[in-house]
Formats: sequence, structure tokens, C-alpha cells
Amino acid sequence: MKAAMADPLRLRVTDIDDLAVISSILQDALAPLADMLFEPDQSRFVLATNRFRWEDAGDDHVEGRIYERQRCGIRFEQVTRVRMHGLDLNRRDEIQSLLAIKTEGEGIIDLVFAGGGIIRLEVEGLLCHLDDFDEPWSTMRRPAHANADKTEGGN
Repeated sequence: MKAAMADPLRLRVTDIDDLAVISSILQDALAPLADMLFEPDQSRFVLATNRFRWEDAGDDHVEGRIYERQRCGIRFEQVTRVRMHGLDLNRRDEIQSLLAIKTEGEGIIDLVFAGGGIIRLEVEGLLCHLDDFDEPWSTMRRPAHANADKTEGGN
């Protein structure tokens, strides 16, 4: 018997507090550069990720527990410029792990990736949409960080 799909997240970000919420939701989201696109004619930057479902993971790592990942689309509006640092555009299929989304002053949003890569969005205002799509899938790998005991492979 298949479990029912979890309620998909559909969020709209309009201020710094909202941005902090989606940053935590998207921590450890996985995506290749090939799934990221700047649409200058629409002043839009979009990316599709495989996010870890932190909202269902609980606080502690439990050996043998089944977790979930979810396909998720993120759309930043009012983007005037996109710059990249520390990411190799010749390796567009290489999976990037999103660590955080931060603001660096008025009109700047940084997508910070493991390994030191950054995508900087210059924006006229803060407007972002996050939408889950497709069904979540199971994984036994829970992301962990330098101060934790275990690390996740590329699931």
C-alpha cells in the first residue's frame, strides 16, 4: 500500500524573515547548474531542486529511519543581474548542495553552496516563490554537517 503524498509546500517570500524560513527549508537541497536559469526578459531566476523534507525529519538522526526528498521549484522575481563565483559552468550536470540563502545588504540575495560556490542575485525587491511538485521519494540518508557524526552522500 502506498502512503498518500505529503501536502506540498507552496510559499511566497516577501521579506527577510520569510527568506530565512525558505533558507532553512532548502538547506541541503540538491541541484545541478543545468536546473538553474536566469530569464532576463522576465527578470526571473529559477531553479529546480531535490530538497530534503526537514519538516518531517524530526530532531534526531535515527539509524535505519526512512526520510524523504521532494522535487521543489524556486522562482526569484525582480532579478536584474546574476553573478556566479566558485561554480564551474563547464560542469553543469555536477550536483550542487545548497547550504543557505542569505541577503548581503539591500538588493542582494546570495545562494550559498557547499564547496564555496555562490550565486548572487541582484534584485529590485524581494519576491520569491517555492513550490513542491511530483511525489516525494524515500531516502535513508539524512544530511549532516561538519559538527555532526555522519555526512550524506549525494542522495
